Amino acid sequence: MPAPPVLVDLHLILRDGGRVLMGMRQNTGFADGQYHLPAGRLESEETVVAGIIREAREELGIEIAAADLTLVHVMHHRSGRLALFFEASRWSGEIRNADPDKCRSLDWLASDRLPENSVAYARAALAMIDSGRSVGAFGWD
Repeated sequence: MPAPPVLVDLHLILRDGGRVLMGMRQNTGFADGQYHLPAGRLESEETVVAGIIREAREELGIEIAAADLTLVHVMHHRSGRLALFFEASRWSGEIRNADPDKCRSLDWLASDRLPENSVAYARAALAMIDSGRSVGAFGWD
C-alpha cells in the first residue's frame, strides 16, 4: 500500500498571560469569519522552522529567532494534513496585521474561553496543549 500524501500546516502560538493571539479570517475560502491562529503551509525547499519564521513575518510583521520557538503540539488531521504548532517565547517588532486581505483583525483571546467562531481544530489543539498533550488527532472519531 502506498504512503498517503501529507500536507504540513504550520501554526504559531503567541501568548500574553492567559491570552493567545488569533486573527479573524476573511477572503480565504477556508473558515472565513472565524478566529484562527497565524498559520500557513510549509513550502517546498524550506524547513518547518524556517516556514514558521516566514509565516510570522508575512502575517504579523515580526521576527522570531529559531531558538525562541518550541514545537508544542503535532496534530494529525483525518483530511491528510499534519499540523505543527509552534509557541514563541519572544519576538521582535510590533505585532500588526500584515495580511489585511486575508485577516480582518488580530485579537488577544482568553485561551480557555475561545469564541465558538474559532476554527475547531485550532481550539482542540490549544485545549490539548493547555492540558499537557503534545500529540493529537482531529476528525478521526
